[in-house]
Amino acid sequence: MSRILVTGGAGYIGSVLVPTLLQANHEVIVLDNFLYKQNTLLDCCHSQSLRVINEDVRNKDLLASLVRQSDIIIHLACIVGAPACDRDPFAAKTINLDPVKTILTARTRNQPLLFPNTNSGYGIGQEGIFCTEESPLKPVSLYGRLKVEAEKEILNSGNSISLRLATVFGISPRMRLDLLVNDFVYRAVNDRFIVLFQANFKRNYIHVRDVVRAFLHCINNFDSMKNNAYNVGLSDANLSKLELCQEIKKKVPDFYFTEAEVGEDPDKRNYIVSNAKIEAMGFKPRVSLQEGIEELIKGYRIVRNNSYTNL
Repeated sequence: MSRILVTGGAGYIGSVLVPTLLQANHEVIVLDNFLYKQNTLLDCCHSQSLRVINEDVRNKDLLASLVRQSDIIIHLACIVGAPACDRDPFAAKTINLDPVKTILTARTRNQPLLFPNTNSGYGIGQEGIFCTEESPLKPVSLYGRLKVEAEKEILNSGNSISLRLATVFGISPRMRLDLLVNDFVYRAVNDRFIVLFQANFKRNYIHVRDVVRAFLHCINNFDSMKNNAYNVGLSDANLSKLELCQEIKKKVPDFYFTEAEVGEDPDKRNYIVSNAKIEAMGFKPRVSLQEGIEELIKGYRIVRNNSYTNL
């Protein structure tokens, strides 16, 4: 059993990760300012192994103190997504990058540090060529640049792992409707149509519960995996937006979609990704894209408004 500090532990990933860590008999310290007024983690409050601190990750003294009290650090706290970062660049830098420096200063070299990056850091890929962990990072957005810079500092510090996550989807207690798959399924269920821009732009996808499994896999295999970055996604789901809509239509037959020149991805994400490196370390996702779509359709019988977003 370890004492694990999870910054941003009440967020989209954290609110699935924290109960999973508790079920695995770890002690968990959550540092989160509950920015989005979410009520996640209420179902975990019965656990004597959970400590929740409602504070800002930018409180350097507090963050450093919590790092020193912990065996493992999982640093999730972040303004997530290009639009959210562009809306408040100062908050993006002071939340997405500055606390990394605090953690690295406070921790000892024997404290494992796990970090989620985004594979949007690959930017605009080359057609037909898979992005591997050796591919150059060419982030387009402020969000991507801050995450890439944070990953560089973390990996250079040693005793750390970075997970370059594909676009995450699936139901979480701290739901997000602004993520691509979640958004498209919501529109299919509620509006029955969508107008696509850059419909042939491709990206990779991963279910939120598989992200959590990846973190646990890293904890359980840390010595053999440390000091590396790993892409984490579904190897059979390097799909364009158009192909994603075709997958959703299999479950929502009256879903209508068409293409128009009406917008632009602020990250300009267009790439295919290889997940072979983490698969060689024994990790395989369990939740398929189709299973995730079915889950979302069920969830949207409960979720009926658009308050579940980072914007």
